[in-house]
Amino acid sequence: MTRLGWGILAAILLLAAGFASVTRFGTMRPEARVATAPAESGAPVVGPPLPPGALVVPVAGVTRAALRDSWGDARDGGSRGHHGIDIPAAAGTPVLAAAAGRVEKLFQSARGGTTMYVRSVDGTIVYYYAHLSGYAAGLHEGQAVRAGETIAFVGDSGDAGPGNYHLHFGMQRMAPGQRWWEGEDIDPFPILAAATPPR
Repeated sequence: MTRLGWGILAAILLLAAGFASVTRFGTMRPEARVATAPAESGAPVVGPPLPPGALVVPVAGVTRAALRDSWGDARDGGSRGHHGIDIPAAAGTPVLAAAAGRVEKLFQSARGGTTMYVRSVDGTIVYYYAHLSGYAAGLHEGQAVRAGETIAFVGDSGDAGPGNYHLHFGMQRMAPGQRWWEGEDIDPFPILAAATPPR
């Protein structure tokens, strides 16, 4: 093998090691957890479950069996917990609408990078998509989307870290009149990972 070949092999191994260091292998949880208010221990308060299998897996080509639970994992040196699920995928992989709804906000932030908030048709849930590389052509605030429709593309924007391509997918339960950032965080893993297909 040439020096160039060894260099390419070393780069591939470093990328694989970096990806493995941010991947968590967990187990399915039987109920959906809702963070309604921080408990004294800092753990989220568990609320009533949502129907299993109610969502489309929001990354093209990813199966329910491939999902890993990262809800509650420590972030920022343990100062906060992770409120969502990270779904690794190649850069540019289509991000799909997990459910039908309306694009409420297209937003840039330091943590989430290029993000999108989609409110459900009945207004009770907001779906959060973060670390995107970009939006689908022509996508705009106020646009209706169908479950399974391509709405964006996987990226590494925000604090994901260069080359750490994944979709951060979150959900919030919304009360009437709440704006896109004001809801209660819901753990999407039990809903996404459930074997029951979406209706």
